[in-house]
Amino acid sequence: MTGRIVVADEVRAAVAAGTPVVALESSIFTHGLSRPRNVEVAFDAERLLRESGVTPATIGVVAGEPTIGLSHDQVEMIGAADSGTVKTGIRDLPLAAAKGLHGGTTVASTAWLARRAGIAVFATGGLGGVHRGAASTFDESADLVALSSIPILIVNSGVKSILDVPATLERFETLGVIVLGYRTTRFPGFYVRDSGCVVDAVDSPEEAAAVARARDDLALRSAVLIANPVAVDKQVEPALHDRVLADAERKAAEAGIRGKDLTPFLLDHMHRSTEGATLDTNVAVYLGNVQVAAEIATALARVS
Repeated sequence: MTGRIVVADEVRAAVAAGTPVVALESSIFTHGLSRPRNVEVAFDAERLLRESGVTPATIGVVAGEPTIGLSHDQVEMIGAADSGTVKTGIRDLPLAAAKGLHGGTTVASTAWLARRAGIAVFATGGLGGVHRGAASTFDESADLVALSSIPILIVNSGVKSILDVPATLERFETLGVIVLGYRTTRFPGFYVRDSGCVVDAVDSPEEAAAVARARDDLALRSAVLIANPVAVDKQVEPALHDRVLADAERKAAEAGIRGKDLTPFLLDHMHRSTEGATLDTNVAVYLGNVQVAAEIATALARVS
């Protein structure tokens, strides 16, 4: 049935009872991580939440049906190499439904579906943003506009440093999206703890929950982005990061790579040049954010 949204019984019951729930995206394991580590990380995230007394709601599209609270079998199915799973943003949901496709939901589509189910907190790795050179290409992630109208709290680790971080923060400001550092005034750059940009901070799960509650009381509709830097010992060493990124950008320019092909090229080059360190950081970023999201969701449930 096209247009149907499926909510798992466990998730529906937790939302109705007002107990903490955290939404998790699926594109991180359908398109962001190599196999078989992808599914292992998906299950690790769910296990972290359950151990914290929080109900996980992994979101994806199964045979055309947006599903909030994927089963283990469904996670394995859409995460398999031969699944034909497509990366699915908000605009792609109708096509996936009409064609009966499996889909890995992006930050924007996960946030939208989570709010449809009444979920207030979402954990992800990094956010999309403004691409370098966007002044001439108009290339920016759909996350930016979507998060200006979806009232959800998203724990993240900033945007990947291959993007234009200052321009991304400017766009969030223009769109009215609330951006806060978690126990830091330095906006993280995903692979590294400090992108060089300054943001306001919250210092506890309770304070983050209070911001989300105040937004709702004021009837504002934008997301609250809680930017949580990766642990010091898990970040890519900043000097190595800067050197490898500069080399990747130089090689992309020499090869004439641009547009939608640029980001995959840069990420792949960085992965190979750091001997897999960026992938390890990616996993550490995500699981760290899941833990913080569990704490914030618990605090938010206490004041609801």
